[in-house]
Amino acid sequence: MTTSVISTAQLGEEPLELVRSRERDEGLKPWDLWGTYLSDRQWGTVREDYSGDGNAWNSFPFDHSHLRTYRWGEDGLLGLSDENGLLCFAPVLWNGKDPVLKERLFGLGNPEGNHGEDLKDTMYHLAGTPTCSYAKALYRYPQERFPYERLREENQRRSRDEPEFELVDTGIFSDNRFFDLGVEYAKVSPEDLLIRLTVTNQGPEAADLHLLPSLWFRNTWDWGDDTSARPRLRLADGVVVSDALNALASYNFSCSEQGTWLFTENETNTERLYNQPLRQPYVKDAFHRYLIEGEAGAVNPSGEGSKAALHLQRRLDPGEVWQVDLRLCRHDHHGAKAPDPMESSQVDAVLSQRRQDWEDHLQWVAPGLGTEDRAIHAAAAAGLFWCRKFYNWYVARWLRGDSNAPRPPEERWHSENAYWSTLRARNIISMPDCWEYPYFCQWDLMVHAVAFAELDPGEAKRQARMLRQASVTANNGQSPAYEWALSDANPPIGAWATLRIFQISKRTHGQKDYPFLRASLRELLLEYGWWANRTDRNGDSLFEGGFLGLDNIAIFDRRYPLKDGSRIEQSDGTAWMGMLSLNMLEACVLLSSDREEYKGLCERFVSDFSRLTYALNSPSGRGFVNWDEADGFYYDVLKRPDGSSDYLRTRSLSGLIPLLAIATFDAQTVDSIPALDVRSYLNDLGRERGAPFDAISHLGTWHRDRVLFSIVPPHRLRRILTRVFDEEEFLSPYGIRSLSKVYENHPYSYQQGDDYATISYSPADSPVAMFGGNSNWRGPIWMPINYLLIEALQKFGHFFGDDFKMEFPTGSGRELNLWQISLELEQRLIGIFRRDDDGRRAFNGPVEQFQQNPLWRDLFLFNEYFHGCSGAGVGASHQTGWSAIVAKMITQLNRWQT
Repeated sequence: MTTSVISTAQLGEEPLELVRSRERDEGLKPWDLWGTYLSDRQWGTVREDYSGDGNAWNSFPFDHSHLRTYRWGEDGLLGLSDENGLLCFAPVLWNGKDPVLKERLFGLGNPEGNHGEDLKDTMYHLAGTPTCSYAKALYRYPQERFPYERLREENQRRSRDEPEFELVDTGIFSDNRFFDLGVEYAKVSPEDLLIRLTVTNQGPEAADLHLLPSLWFRNTWDWGDDTSARPRLRLADGVVVSDALNALASYNFSCSEQGTWLFTENETNTERLYNQPLRQPYVKDAFHRYLIEGEAGAVNPSGEGSKAALHLQRRLDPGEVWQVDLRLCRHDHHGAKAPDPMESSQVDAVLSQRRQDWEDHLQWVAPGLGTEDRAIHAAAAAGLFWCRKFYNWYVARWLRGDSNAPRPPEERWHSENAYWSTLRARNIISMPDCWEYPYFCQWDLMVHAVAFAELDPGEAKRQARMLRQASVTANNGQSPAYEWALSDANPPIGAWATLRIFQISKRTHGQKDYPFLRASLRELLLEYGWWANRTDRNGDSLFEGGFLGLDNIAIFDRRYPLKDGSRIEQSDGTAWMGMLSLNMLEACVLLSSDREEYKGLCERFVSDFSRLTYALNSPSGRGFVNWDEADGFYYDVLKRPDGSSDYLRTRSLSGLIPLLAIATFDAQTVDSIPALDVRSYLNDLGRERGAPFDAISHLGTWHRDRVLFSIVPPHRLRRILTRVFDEEEFLSPYGIRSLSKVYENHPYSYQQGDDYATISYSPADSPVAMFGGNSNWRGPIWMPINYLLIEALQKFGHFFGDDFKMEFPTGSGRELNLWQISLELEQRLIGIFRRDDDGRRAFNGPVEQFQQNPLWRDLFLFNEYFHGCSGAGVGASHQTGWSAIVAKMITQLNRWQT
């Protein structure tokens, strides 16, 4: 094997990873058979909850995870699996002091954290490619006893007004007293994987470490639906050989080092958990008992089982590096000798080539980036690829239980999720956060798909359509929100994602993927029907109630009526629907250039968009509309049972969502599609509603040979943006806040009957328990909404050009057009991750160790959201799914600058 490293950039050829991606997409080679698909957390999920009260955190807590078999998936520490989650690998660590083996990441359940669920371990995603031909991550393992109880007790003691107590706050990382575990995966071929585990003692003293590379089968045999025998892993000539299972072939698992092979079964320890006899002697926690409790009889001496690990141990001097190479490759059943572990030089050569392939791919996606932006872009991409996880849930089977287990409580059939009994999801799905949200979230996933579009168009298209397949959607056409509440209504941005993926793919590859757009539109039409008939109970095209993804941003919980029966008509609910109808129109316009019949569909969406624009902007005779002329802002409207109305005057993202519904068409397109001449609809609406339509007379406005479709009229656009670009309101040094900063010193209160509430600007963690989790929309910066706003400004900028300029920031005297302002906003958002003049990265917040220590300062986390004033990362710490959209901003800025 050659040791030279080939760069396709030097050869002037397309990257090798692009070739592999094409072989995958065309079904030529199964490059996606193996990947970093192993979940980071399976305990505490709805899928594993078989209780009557639906308390998933208590039903399957962390303390059960090393004892108890999972039903629907597996988890492990920076591991990998096949695409069906049947055979899993992960490294396991023990520092000789912890009460449990470090088999998986630790964090607090929702009832334990003062701001909800919270990952407490420390890990980083470093590299990843579309086909997982190369992947790298880092886990930071303390050398002292892991402070499980202290983390629980201190966070439970703290109030919602206090910050979370993190692992670094315990002082356990002082003097760099930790091991770094680097995990690298490199594919020789689709079914031949190399694994390198690199341990470094970063501390000042020698320290002991036990390392257990582990391989095991997901338990598919204990539930009564699989009549096959329990699969085995067995030792043969120093190599572990796995049984073939369903569509998965047999594999060999070998290691470059000699150690002690341990075997057990992936079975629940019923004796320790439930004080019931074991069904067989070797159970899931055998390696824990063997090492920590010294119980030699816990492991199977016959050298076989459904779970295996190689026990390695070493005392590492300060700075010493311990490198362990493993190989997982398909077993040859034709009598050939099992392949030997590769020599170190051979592994080095493969790893070096795959690292080069990774770098070539990133250079092809985003050529010419500077060192700082390249590091951010690479880390964001890595997190996207690492957060694709195997997801498995058949709701009907979950409801009725398994034939080999006690019947679940009857209460399950009266839960909201019982309506979704036909949902059957088994796929590799992009998770919002691989630990804190180890399940799909619908509107998050649409942003992820767009983030994938430049990195891996094939993956982007798969993810965008994932939740609209027949096996997943409800009978009424609704696609599920997320597993805690499948029926919640998320912002309907599927059509937007589809358009953006089509456009990005066209620019990247020079081809218009009409089959993808047609297939997506068919699925979106079903979902559109559900949305169009959802909550327009007054027939005025205004939408009320529902989750809509913005959690606790409103003064009242908008999912429910108030105590006196009053309901809330949401400015963002109607605006999201307007954006959806406009995106559907854009898709039909694009397809009409390929197939004539799509021109007929345009009329429906022009009509719907006109009505929605009218509803948000014009008096209807039934009370207030969402536009408040006095304040110059869109507000939620309270509709009382007596027919009266009032504004809920909180200036928040809800009032900015109407900006997102914007599209323009050129004269040639309008000439070819008569339905795009919107003037006739405006006249009809005026006669139908018996009210003036001056506020929407901007629809169909022409400027520089383009026609405007926008919910927000230009004169109102200026009034709204004056607030958005005001640094005392929405504009932060790091992007657009989700709630105006004016409420920091002047909270807004409202009383309706017995309901009284106050809302204030909260730039970081949520001070209220509405929705119960760790999200907060009352002031922080959220990357996905900022991205959507930036795109909207660019569309307005494309339409108006230099004929529409504004002060940026408001009051600065510096006038820019809207396109220029959009680029300024991108700079602010990217600035969350870039080093400033003092060498600090905003997302790292006030932790000096993260800001100054060379071992920490260049590692990146992509949080769920960011402090509205300081840019510090808040919420879930690996929400790379949508915060990775910053990579798209980096590439766009780079294109414009070069």
